[in-house]
Amino acid sequence: MDIQKMMVVGSGFMGAGIAQVARQAGYDVVLNDTSQELAGRGVMTVANNLGRLIARGKLDEEKKNELLAGITTSVHLEEAAGVDFVVEAAFENFDVKKGIFEKLDAVCRPEVIFATNTSSISITKLASAIKRPDRFIGMHFFSPVPVMELVEIISGLKTSAQTVETIAGIVKQMGKEGVRVKDVPGFLVNRINSALRNEAYNCMTEGVASIEDIDKALKLALRHPMGPFELADFVGLDVGLAVARTLHDGYKDVKWRPNLTLEKLVQSGDLGRKTGKGWYDYTSGEKKPRTDADF
Repeated sequence: MDIQKMMVVGSGFMGAGIAQVARQAGYDVVLNDTSQELAGRGVMTVANNLGRLIARGKLDEEKKNELLAGITTSVHLEEAAGVDFVVEAAFENFDVKKGIFEKLDAVCRPEVIFATNTSSISITKLASAIKRPDRFIGMHFFSPVPVMELVEIISGLKTSAQTVETIAGIVKQMGKEGVRVKDVPGFLVNRINSALRNEAYNCMTEGVASIEDIDKALKLALRHPMGPFELADFVGLDVGLAVARTLHDGYKDVKWRPNLTLEKLVQSGDLGRKTGKGWYDYTSGEKKPRTDADF
């Protein structure tokens, strides 16, 4: 199938990033969200990212304007009737995603492939909600999308080989590296990363080392660009908790049980950088440690 125009459902940090790399790969993009304000904010995120490329001499103003002209906004899923491919990047919640794909299934042409950017929800389970499970697949990007090279390509139980090959081609055209992964809780990267993060949380809880020293140790010893607590704040503690719960529910193993302090932070609304506080405090404009009393 010749894919020229795609819809990205969800214009947040991930959705805007996907829209950007799709447009830079030559696709026309419809960026959809629940309000024009949110969709417009997503386009502004793309514009700011492209502006940084201009500042680094990797793009000129004319090309930036050309790229932005190829991104339109939408607040109605019915507008997906005219696209060739849809990738969803909405909130990490099964019911939310299920509702989106049920609506898309009713308006999109039968041959249109649906992809979800879920970081942990079962592809097979989501596919069961629509009439085209053979054309449903996981396409898990990593944050920030314009920078990170990897995309997990996750097949559900009924995903066709042709669908996998089509998505592999899109990933390649976007300039990304794809890895093919089976549909298991947490997939590949998040399963491994969650195990590491849980152990870091255990070390914090047991008083083995401070949050700052755990982050420092893993960056210096394992050459990670960010420590586990820094990364959790960057991604969002609510997202991390959703992944942890999916793993715990999926494997029924106590080793995946969500950390209690993590749950408490999410309940309090401290979700990381996006709210100003998470494992660290960012309210001053700089990352600062929080005291034990904060937890």
